[in-house]
Amino acid sequence: MLTKIMFVLAAAMLAASPAQAQLAGKKILFVNSYHQGYEWSDGEEAGAQAVLASTGATLTFFRMDTKRHQDEAFRKQAGVDARAAIEAQKPDLVILSDDPAVKYVLVPFFKDASIPFVFCGVNWEAGKYGLPFKNATGMTEVALVKELLDNMKEYAKGTRLGFLTVDSETERIELPFLKKALGLNFAQEKLVKTTAEWKDAFAKMQAETDMVLLGNVAGIVDWNEADADAFAAANSKVITGGTYDFLMPLVMLGFTKVAEEQGQWAAKAAIDILKGKPAGTIPIAANKQAKILINPKLAAKAGIVFKPDLVRNAQVAAAK
Repeated sequence: MLTKIMFVLAAAMLAASPAQAQLAGKKILFVNSYHQGYEWSDGEEAGAQAVLASTGATLTFFRMDTKRHQDEAFRKQAGVDARAAIEAQKPDLVILSDDPAVKYVLVPFFKDASIPFVFCGVNWEAGKYGLPFKNATGMTEVALVKELLDNMKEYAKGTRLGFLTVDSETERIELPFLKKALGLNFAQEKLVKTTAEWKDAFAKMQAETDMVLLGNVAGIVDWNEADADAFAAANSKVITGGTYDFLMPLVMLGFTKVAEEQGQWAAKAAIDILKGKPAGTIPIAANKQAKILINPKLAAKAGIVFKPDLVRNAQVAAAK
């Protein structure tokens, strides 16, 4: 029997003065693929909330929890439950964050329906889902890997590149796009499910590659941040990089995406649609914002000193 799905439905009327309440009476449902507490989608939600805060709209959240639950049966049921929430609440518009919400909610149940949808955080390109639809537009999430690798090469002794990430649906989508879009050939690539597998692969790549690109770790079943941070500090020997802020304790260099940008774009598109613009006439966009982050303490353990021009344009990652 499928374990009962625990979802959070948190609704609040966003404060607005009469002059600002351009969407007063409108209902927006935000279907989050993941769970509250996951830093990436928390940022997407925060970005949308910030834009909508002065509109008078009612914003409701429905979280599918598919980052912590990877099995297909759970995800399909999560899509069914999200559909039920949409039909029960009858929102004027739905915002979807990340791939599972698009795959398990929009595509099977609401393609070209009367209710408009705006997605954000869809990895790399939306065409894999047949988008755009007449009733849907959104922003894709493109990792800034090329820019990151161009800078990592400055500190590498060779060209062998390793890639280490969690074994999840998102990362299985992302890996072929990395290879195709950037023409990458990984000397080693590993998708893992446990901390032990991650540690083994990390140590092996430190010994057998010249650069290591770290992908997401959310979804590794027994992940412990403090333990992983200590392991990275003790075993880092070559330049490491990542494209998520929360990876910075594990890597030396980050060219990171801005989660809030995704939610802000989705909310602005939602406002345009609720004012009368057809969703299907808004072109699908891609993220543009980036932050450069450095972890000089971790770099020093591998004997790497960042060049002054990089340091001038970067932020030192805050210690957790």
